[in-house]
Amino acid sequence: QVQLVESGGGLVQAGDSLRLSCAASGRTFSSYSLAWFRQAPGKEREFVAAIGGSGTFTRYSDSVKGRFTISRDNAKNTVFLQMNSLKPEDAAVYYCAASQLRYYVLGSVHAYDYWGRGTQVTVSS
Repeated sequence: QVQLVESGGGLVQAGDSLRLSCAASGRTFSSYSLAWFRQAPGKEREFVAAIGGSGTFTRYSDSVKGRFTISRDNAKNTVFLQMNSLKPEDAAVYYCAASQLRYYVLGSVHAYDYWGRGTQVTVSS
């Protein structure tokens, strides 16, 4: 069982940066691949970025590639999402997710076993 708690969301202006964190419980943090998804009002939850258990492999959606960076600190049981050059279309609730498929960086919601409650990111134009 893994519990995930996101933090770091807020209101920013277009072009600003924001860093999200997700703290996980449990002693086998490195056994999970982790991902960030987001969901805007009236839209489906969409993949943002994923990172494998060791942190070596990452994957990004085309919409954030080059602007967002996912990283993890296995010693602190935390995964991060550095978001730069934010756009109004990045506004959403951002969710952290964990998958037992530690060697894969997958973009499907169905691949993830545990979810946090989300943190709101609002971007004003």
